[in-house]
Amino acid sequence: MTTSLPDGEQPVLRIVPMPADTNAHGTIFGGWVMSQVDIAGSVAAWERAQGPIVTVAVNSFVFKEAVFVGDLVSFYARVLKVGRTSITVDVEVFAQRGRYGGRNTCVKVTEAQLTYVAVDKERRPRDVPGAPVEA
Repeated sequence: MTTSLPDGEQPVLRIVPMPADTNAHGTIFGGWVMSQVDIAGSVAAWERAQGPIVTVAVNSFVFKEAVFVGDLVSFYARVLKVGRTSITVDVEVFAQRGRYGGRNTCVKVTEAQLTYVAVDKERRPRDVPGAPVEA
C-alpha cells in the first residue's frame, strides 16, 4: 500500500540496500532489515539514556512489504516508554521506490518495537536520567 514519509519527522537512519544484502529470492534479507532496525532504535534509546544501552528484547517485528536493491530505506524511531533502566522504542521503516524512473512511490515495509537497557561502564543496568522513580 502506497503511503508517504512521516510529516515533520527526520529519519534516524537512511540507507540503500545493495546486491550483497539479498536473499535467495532476490529481495533484501530479513536479517539485514532487522539489524538496521536495531541500529535505528538504538540511536533513539542512546539519546534518551544519555549514554550506552544494550538491546534486551525485540517485542514485535512485522514485515509488511519486501525491500529491494535500490530502494531508499528510511528508519524512524521514537521512544514509547521509559522505565527505571529500560527504554522501549518504536521503529517504522519506509522504502522509496522508483526515485529515478518517474514512478516515485513510498511503502511502509516494517514495524518493530524493541526494548533497550541503559548500562554503565561495567555493562550493568543503570538508571535512565529523568526516569520515573519507583516507590
